[in-house]
Amino acid sequence: MRITKGKVVDGRIIVEGEPLTEGAAVTVLCVDEASFELGADDEAALLRAIAEADSGELLDANQVLSRFPRR
Repeated sequence: MRITKGKVVDGRIIVEGEPLTEGAAVTVLCVDEASFELGADDEAALLRAIAEADSGELLDANQVLSRFPRR
């Protein structure tokens, strides 16, 4: 998995940099006025987290919930 950028030109998404593999499945997140941008460090952290999830390094819901204080 990788993150890439692009823009819409004449109704088509033009990808910046190296082209995607023909037939690749993609998810498009449309940036709007109320959006955010990731810096290089945050983007690298996101990619590491995605790689961990892809390799099965996951927490189940009970593990996540146990980290929150009970009221």
